[in-house]
Amino acid sequence: MSKKHISLEVVNPNAAGIDIGSRSHWVAVGQNSQSVREFGVYSEDHQKLCEWLKKHQVKTVAMESTGTYWQNLFSSLVVFGFEVILVNGRQTKNIKGKKTDILDCQWIQKLHTLGLLSSSFLPDSTTAIIRTYSRHRQNILKQASTTILKMQKYLRLMNLRLDVVVKDIVGLTGTKIITAFVKGEKSGEILAENRHYNCKKSQEEIAKALQYNGREDYFFALKQEWATYLHLQKQINQVDKEIKKFLKDIIKKDDNKKQHIASKKPYKRKNKNAIRNTDMNQLSYQYFEGIDLMAIEGVNDATLMAFISEIGLEGIKKFKSAKQFTSWLRLAPNNKISGGKMLSNHLPKGSNRLKIALRNAANVIGNLNKESDLHNFFRRISYKKGRATAISATARKLAVIIWNMLVKNIPYNPTNQYLFLDQKRKLKLVNRIKKNIAKFDINLEELGIITN
Repeated sequence: MSKKHISLEVVNPNAAGIDIGSRSHWVAVGQNSQSVREFGVYSEDHQKLCEWLKKHQVKTVAMESTGTYWQNLFSSLVVFGFEVILVNGRQTKNIKGKKTDILDCQWIQKLHTLGLLSSSFLPDSTTAIIRTYSRHRQNILKQASTTILKMQKYLRLMNLRLDVVVKDIVGLTGTKIITAFVKGEKSGEILAENRHYNCKKSQEEIAKALQYNGREDYFFALKQEWATYLHLQKQINQVDKEIKKFLKDIIKKDDNKKQHIASKKPYKRKNKNAIRNTDMNQLSYQYFEGIDLMAIEGVNDATLMAFISEIGLEGIKKFKSAKQFTSWLRLAPNNKISGGKMLSNHLPKGSNRLKIALRNAANVIGNLNKESDLHNFFRRISYKKGRATAISATARKLAVIIWNMLVKNIPYNPTNQYLFLDQKRKLKLVNRIKKNIAKFDINLEELGIITN
């Protein structure tokens, strides 16, 4: 019997594959040894790489998202007019066997030629700038939280149990006490005079908790950590000013954005880690061109900043449906079916910053005391499958609501009361009857309904 040859259709005939590295990039425009070349990582090397691709009449390029090494080369290729797709490393994983840089770039080139690779999501240039500021701010906040833990440790070792008598050692009361202590005041009674009137503990109890044991080494370490904390707070203020300035510049340049004025929402609680001295309600309302995301219960400044910095208004429109958006967020179940049976339907592993922000908003919805559609949904899922599942399900519901608001311009208008199953069936039946009446042009007399 003759051998059967199965061929795959060539989708991208003029395709190239690049294996990204920290010291060099390997580029393949074909499957033979003469079609592979190594380039450096400097700007002039990027220039030579692009010219070499132009020489071989390459139109589209695929590369892996390896660390941050791909970003400068990606920009150079886009400037030269190539169609560039950034691919997840899971898609380009080669079959078992010998692994070399040459084989890797040729394998990427082969997959891209056959159209077996899909591009990862990349935000627009404006959103990428905001994302840099936002992620840098989050890193500083993490450093500040680590510094607070170290200060708490040194205070405890000096027998200053400030963490017992105040909820937050860098709050109003704690900040004044630590400032006075670092400046040289060691008396517990005098330090307790810095108590804020809202503090639950009395001044006498605070004085009992602040009895210094005389350890100068811990005192020296505390002073340095306190100086570090103050420096980080200054950096956070500087980043907040840059974010506010950049967002206002975007809004001023667009007439469709700056004309909108948001309604005030005094019932929304502002977190201490939110962007300072900034009305995110108004800025986000203008940035999203009159779409009020803050009207959704559970959505706060952090959620709005996550959407602005991680995906943006133009980025969310790249998803053709809410299902695609929730799948990208990894909030949609990954159903695995074999033999007609559901093997598993767990959420895919991995979390990006936007998914974390939506889960935090869902957790806030679960803690609400007032009756609302989302709170009732959370409570119903939590009763059936537990709180962890309810957070994921509510986060997905939030993602669908926000996608419909930003892409389809559908305002958030929930019903005031929760509808039970029989009420939902009744509404569906009424809508179906209305459609049939309109379709067949039926009047009341034909239905046997007599009106006076």
